[in-house]
Amino acid sequence: MRYKNIILLGTSHIAKESLEKVEKVISDEKPDLVCLELDKKRLLGLLSKRTKGRLSLKDIMRIGVKGYLFSLIGGYVQEKLGKKVGIIPGSDMLHAFKVAKKNQIKIALIDQDIEVTLKKFSKAITWKEKGRFVLDLIKGLVFRKKILNFDLTRVPEEELIQKLLAEVKERYPNVYRVLVHERNVFMAKHLSEFSKNNPDKKIIAVIGAGHEKEMIKLIKRYTSNSVDVV
Repeated sequence: MRYKNIILLGTSHIAKESLEKVEKVISDEKPDLVCLELDKKRLLGLLSKRTKGRLSLKDIMRIGVKGYLFSLIGGYVQEKLGKKVGIIPGSDMLHAFKVAKKNQIKIALIDQDIEVTLKKFSKAITWKEKGRFVLDLIKGLVFRKKILNFDLTRVPEEELIQKLLAEVKERYPNVYRVLVHERNVFMAKHLSEFSKNNPDKKIIAVIGAGHEKEMIKLIKRYTSNSVDVV
C-alpha cells in the first residue's frame, strides 16, 4: 500500500525565506510528526543560543583534531554568512522546533550525533583533500565577492545545489561520503521507520535542501511509501 505520508521540507540554514516556508508548511499541513535535521547536542546548542561551544582537550581528542578544526571553520563561515543576512545559522531548525511546539506536534531528531560525524570526518579526510581544502579556503578569501553572487536570503535553486554538491563530491570524496551521504542514509532510515510504523500519520522532515534529492531515493528504497517535496 502506497500512502503519501512523508513530506521533505528543504531549507537553507541562513535564509529568511526558510523561516517563512517552515511556518507556512507546518501550519498548513498540520502533520502528526515534525522531524528535524538535528541531534540532541545541536538542538540544545540552538535553544541555549550558543553559536560557539568550548570543548575540553578530552572532547577534542574524542572527536579528532581534524574534525574539531573543521567544525570551527565551518561554524565561522556560517556565522559570517548569517551576519550578512541577519540570521543566526540553524534558525530554520529552531523555528521549526518552536512552530511544532506551539501547535503541539510531536518532534523527532533524525540526524546522526555530531560527535560521531566529526570523529568519522577526522578519520576519513585524506592529505590530498586537506591540501585542496587549504587552497579552496585561500581562493574563497581572495575571490569571496565573486563566489557569493547569489541571494543568501533565499534557498538556492536545485540546479545550483546539485552543481555545488557535485563539485564537493569530486574534490572531497571522503568528506562528501561522511558529511552528506552517510548522514542521508542515517536520516532516511529513521524517516522510513517512522513511516512504516505509522502509515496513517503525516510526517514532515525539515532538512537542508542539499539532502533532499538523495534522501528521496533512499526513502523509496527503504519503504513503499511515496514522498512529497515542498
